[in-house]
Amino acid sequence: MIDDFLEHVLGGRTTEVEEAVRKAAAAEIMPRFRQLAAEEIVEKNGPHDLVTVADRAAEAHLTASLTALLPGSVVVGEEAVHADPALYEALRGDAPVWIVDPVDGTRQFVHGDPGFCTLVALALHGELLASWTFAPALEEFAVAVRGRGATLNGQPLHAGSPAPGAVLEVATSHPDYTTPDQKRALLGLVTEGVAPRPCGSAGLEYLAVARGTLDATAFSWEYAWDHAAGLLLVAEAGGAQTTIAGEPFRVTGGNALPFTVARDTATAERIRALLMGDGHRGR
Repeated sequence: MIDDFLEHVLGGRTTEVEEAVRKAAAAEIMPRFRQLAAEEIVEKNGPHDLVTVADRAAEAHLTASLTALLPGSVVVGEEAVHADPALYEALRGDAPVWIVDPVDGTRQFVHGDPGFCTLVALALHGELLASWTFAPALEEFAVAVRGRGATLNGQPLHAGSPAPGAVLEVATSHPDYTTPDQKRALLGLVTEGVAPRPCGSAGLEYLAVARGTLDATAFSWEYAWDHAAGLLLVAEAGGAQTTIAGEPFRVTGGNALPFTVARDTATAERIRALLMGDGHRGR
């Protein structure tokens, strides 16, 4: 069924989706970049969880354009779910789902940092089919289609593998946003041969893994809009992922956390072992 959907329903629409994402960014995000007024920035759950008029306008723009491209589809967007958490259940339904993060890296966007992006993924019955990662201020656009590979600005992406013996650079959740158990797990990465650092925009960290400039991530939250696009991007670039329980990450939720996404299987398993507190495994 998934293959039939890809062939006969999604078909050649990947370019149309890319154009929709570009238009939303051009209309709603970039005119507000470094132009936000104070009243256009709102705290949601604290000073580090921000939303702006650009987030809301871009999500509304994408909701209209994406559902028009694929009649019968629905949208699970970060801002809409914040207003109505019940909308998240659409990930478990029968309709095709667009998973949207209009501005991933809102903190960077608010501070005039170009390290933000728009994330869109298409899923059916919890299976990721395609994804689009657009960093408009950096002029980078990555696309992945299940079973068909990943590209960045039209060029194939290959995650590759870390050089033997090289120190692994790993982007991690900030300790302030973790449970005590997750904090202890992430401390396992503070060891010889690993260089953990707090993550920026999750979407751009995934892109860094897919292009081989970051070795792995270790994240402790599971909102689909932050991860769906990047998970498929890394997978189609040849990378690997696993939760701390040794299971694949599910966009529908209920995952054992933290989880890791890495350039290759060996790296993913090494990071998982360290998160479990077993420093001698995976070396």
